[in-house]
Amino acid sequence: MNSASSDSSFIPVLTIDGPSGSGKGTISRLVAQRLGWHYLDSGALYRAVGVAAGWADLDLADPAALVRCAFDTQIGFREQAGELRVLVNGVDATDELRTETAGAAASAIAAIPEVRAALKDRQRAFRRAPGLVADGRDMGTVIFPDAPFKVFLTASAEERAERRYKQLKDKGVSVTLDGLLREILARDARDAQRAVAPLRPAEEAVRIDTTGLGIDAVVDQVLALLPAR
Repeated sequence: MNSASSDSSFIPVLTIDGPSGSGKGTISRLVAQRLGWHYLDSGALYRAVGVAAGWADLDLADPAALVRCAFDTQIGFREQAGELRVLVNGVDATDELRTETAGAAASAIAAIPEVRAALKDRQRAFRRAPGLVADGRDMGTVIFPDAPFKVFLTASAEERAERRYKQLKDKGVSVTLDGLLREILARDARDAQRAVAPLRPAEEAVRIDTTGLGIDAVVDQVLALLPAR
């Protein structure tokens, strides 16, 4: 069924938007598990296109080539050992999608209106019964503006950099905290200033500052916003 159909509008959606490192990915997955709903990691779609563009040696300054890449790239998801794996053109690219290079590419191509348009229907197709938790930067403002439940997570840039630093060090990736902080601040600026779908909370979104909060505490705050299940 097309997600734009009238029937799908009755399927509840919880959007969780926020900047990089705010915890929206972790929180969204856990909330979806608790609710028994489907989960959309919209950032993975943009990262997948960025990775595919890199494999094809495309110029990130060539919008036409990137739009073709967005339409042509096959993106799939599968559960493996309790983890969501991402397939790009049939290849498991999950680890590559998590790199800072993939994140920077995703941020760059996300600023191209035609790329965002190419991925819009893919994202809306995730709206399936019994419900959807959608994580991203414009879920509540652009992709699911009619969502009945909207959250915007924030955290200080310093804390977000520290979280990312710990994640990457645990994976054996060599990074510096100062370098990550600069990258996060630069990405925040790009995401907030882009002409199309800039990063901002929906007017009706509930804002939650996750600075200094544990994961369970944030999950509980989000779930408390929904009617008794």
